[in-house]
Amino acid sequence: MATDLHLKEPPLRRVFLKRPADIPITRTAVHLGTTTTGPETQLMAATQARGRTPVTPAIWSRLCIGVGVAFVLFAVLLSTGAAGPWATQKVAGYGLCYAAFSAAIASMECARWYRGRSRGGWLLIGLGAFSWGAGQVVDIYRTAPGFSSPATLGYLGMIVFTSTGLLVLPSAQQALANRIRSVLDGLMVAISLVLIAWIFLISPLLASAGRTPLELYTGLSYPLGDVVIITIVLYMLAQQRRHGRAFGSLLLIAGGMAAFAVADVCYAYFHLVGTYRPGQISDIGWFAGFGLILLAAMKPLPPARPAGEVAESNQPVGILLPYVAVLAALLTTIVWYAKTGHSNLFIAYARSLLILLIIGRQLLTLRENRNLTKNLEGRVADRTAELFASEQRFHALVQHSSDVVTVVSPEADVLYQSESVQRVFGYPARSFSGRRLTKLLDPESSMRLAQALRQVAGRPYATTVLELPVRHRDGRSRHAEVTITNLLSDPSVAGLVLNTRDISERKDLQDQLVHEAYHDALTQLANRALFRERVSEALRTRGPADDVTVLFLDLDGFKEVNDSLGHLAGDQLLVQVADRLRASVREDDVVARFGGDEFAVLVRALLTADDAEQVARRIVEVLEQPFGSDTRDIHVQASIGLAAASALGESEGDGAEQLMRNADLAMYKAKSAGGGCYAAYHPDMLAGLVERLELEADLRVALERGQLQLHYQPTVDLVTSEVIGFEALARWQHPQRGLIPPAEFIPIAEATGLIVPLGRWVLEEACRQAVEWSAQSDGRSVKMAVNVSVRQFDRAELADVVARILAETGMPAAQLCLEMTESVLMTDTDDNLEQLLRLKALGVTLAIDDFGTGYSSLAYLRRFPVDTLKIDRSFVERLGALTDDTALADTIVQLGKSLGMATVAEGIEEFGQLAALREMGCHFAQGYYFSRPVPASEAGALFLGSAPAVAPTATPPVSVEGVA
Repeated sequence: MATDLHLKEPPLRRVFLKRPADIPITRTAVHLGTTTTGPETQLMAATQARGRTPVTPAIWSRLCIGVGVAFVLFAVLLSTGAAGPWATQKVAGYGLCYAAFSAAIASMECARWYRGRSRGGWLLIGLGAFSWGAGQVVDIYRTAPGFSSPATLGYLGMIVFTSTGLLVLPSAQQALANRIRSVLDGLMVAISLVLIAWIFLISPLLASAGRTPLELYTGLSYPLGDVVIITIVLYMLAQQRRHGRAFGSLLLIAGGMAAFAVADVCYAYFHLVGTYRPGQISDIGWFAGFGLILLAAMKPLPPARPAGEVAESNQPVGILLPYVAVLAALLTTIVWYAKTGHSNLFIAYARSLLILLIIGRQLLTLRENRNLTKNLEGRVADRTAELFASEQRFHALVQHSSDVVTVVSPEADVLYQSESVQRVFGYPARSFSGRRLTKLLDPESSMRLAQALRQVAGRPYATTVLELPVRHRDGRSRHAEVTITNLLSDPSVAGLVLNTRDISERKDLQDQLVHEAYHDALTQLANRALFRERVSEALRTRGPADDVTVLFLDLDGFKEVNDSLGHLAGDQLLVQVADRLRASVREDDVVARFGGDEFAVLVRALLTADDAEQVARRIVEVLEQPFGSDTRDIHVQASIGLAAASALGESEGDGAEQLMRNADLAMYKAKSAGGGCYAAYHPDMLAGLVERLELEADLRVALERGQLQLHYQPTVDLVTSEVIGFEALARWQHPQRGLIPPAEFIPIAEATGLIVPLGRWVLEEACRQAVEWSAQSDGRSVKMAVNVSVRQFDRAELADVVARILAETGMPAAQLCLEMTESVLMTDTDDNLEQLLRLKALGVTLAIDDFGTGYSSLAYLRRFPVDTLKIDRSFVERLGALTDDTALADTIVQLGKSLGMATVAEGIEEFGQLAALREMGCHFAQGYYFSRPVPASEAGALFLGSAPAVAPTATPPVSVEGVA
């Protein structure tokens, strides 16, 4: 039976690999198991150990020393007889009992570490040792010596239990042929050992006289049982060899059984000659056998073999072992014949049986060899077919690949050309064979290819890549990417391999992507990125007598075209503008579109020439011509800014960016001049821009730090000359610049959106101040006017903000007047009407500021819930004389009366203006004639001190009224 000693361990078993003395190990279930792989391993896994053992390698080493010392003492006492016959017999008897019971306890303890068949196998081995020990106890106190003693049952019980235990241990599932071969090998070993035992032991026992049948059979059972056990163990050792994990334990059991066999043979021989007595030297073999069994049970397993490591084949020893046993038996019979000179029937039958077993084993081996040959032939055929299929597959891949494979010599002579060259470049493969590849290309490509071949030819397996133009057979020029690999040292290739692929489509796509990245999609002009590169290049290559000028264009009125005719008409207009710009510039000039209605032109000329101004004039002239559309002619103009490189300073950083920025500033200068013209850059423009940016940053800080304050200009009732209210005007007291006029910072606040938080603060502060003055004047109402900007009016939450401020400050809604210009009201009239209605629902008064300067429609004026019209100062300045302004002012007053609206005249600075307005019936007035805008403390004094009227100043100071 083939058995295994080195099963794979579960993860729990691997604790043993750590080897510390304080960590118990877990032994595998099959200490003496069969060699298993694959499914056999899974079968054996069911019998693996689940417990733990405290036996570590260090403990087992100390146990070996202890057993060795005990054996030496036992052997010395028995071999010398120094203690006397009686003491020697007692030491032998009790020592063997101790050894047998110790081996039994160790085996049963080992059985506790396993489950399944492994537990049963070790338990039976332990019972065998216990049975022998029990027999020894009986033998100590026996009265009838010999084979007929009752102790014989205990001795024979060990043979039965031990053999059964070895057979119970798990075995591998083998094929039928392997199973038959194992049986034949076992029979060959067993018969050989029996033959040897017959010659040396059994035959003398049979020949001895005076033996009863019971004694005879009992005497024969000892060597025959030992033969069975040794046969099992030896074959297990042959299967395990030194590579089994339990080889050491099995070797110990084999040594123990061999010691038993020697002791049993000596025991039978001494009985045969009649000289046996307890305490003889033969007892040492039994003691040694039990000691080795004890060590085998306690021996820890070595570490598991690493995954993937293949164990060395155990076939040589497994195959030769039966023949070694047969050879030993034959040599023994030859010696026996030589000594006795006569034959024996048992020996003849045994030798014949051995011959038959050898013939059977050889027939089985022959059958296995034939099967192996068939298997090898099938594998070779399968491998050959696989290689052929792989070769065909490779050939098909090469022939139908998108790459053209060419093998050339170092001199570029074509050794192999794939058929795919005809599909890719149109040429048949045979037209390249034997020709020099460099002669088939243009001179420049030939030179580059030859250089690349030389570059890789001296380095095995080196690779290089280059791109070459290749002429297609139809005449088209194609872009090819060639990868050259040096396989000269590869005997199957012996050449330089060129993998060539057509990358024309990829190159075209790359060119298209580059064009799209540097050109405007609508007009196909250069975009900002390309224009900037061209400006940088022009500046780098500019000579001492050359100049580089950038023209920055912005279309005047383009937004109105988009809003009125739609974006499609706007795009068509931009395309026409681009075409006219191309026609207006010189051939070397660069025209670009930055986005929207912004264009730029790069002009390179001599310093002394005015080419840039001429180009600008031509552009202005061509753009003055109307542009055609599907519905009407469109008229647009361009504001152009010019910036020359000669005007750049040495320390202005990136020259291209600075030049483009300067042209942009000059364009705004042209636009502020009315458009339809061009303006050249001047350094003062940059200074103004820097100042504006600094002012914007300071304004943000001013809002955060409370540097703004309100001044109040009184509103006077022209009938009673009483101050009835004020207009709140923002003022900025800058820490360094002092008082900054509203005309400087209000436009910045409008442009940046800061006007929204600024307007909220003005509204809240003005309402708070009005409530304070009303409380100081015993409840006298104060009409507070606050200007609302376009940015504020366009926000949907304006009404909510006003309502919240009124609630927080306690300001009566009727005392608050919100002033808006005509331009605010006349855009998005439906939305504005809805906003005015929400504000009017709060109860506040609404006024149109600077009335008469815009384009208000009387129809809209009737729709809007407006309470007050404020006459612009431009109509008041020339009152008192018979001018058109007097008639216009009178018309506004009469219009207000007819619509039920109050009128307020602004900018009164003379008594004649005041008298004229009173005569017209104007209700209220403001101006320096009464008071300039003053701080809150002075305004409060004016309000509280104006009982019937305010005393006008004879000569009002000249100043500019503030802007909210």
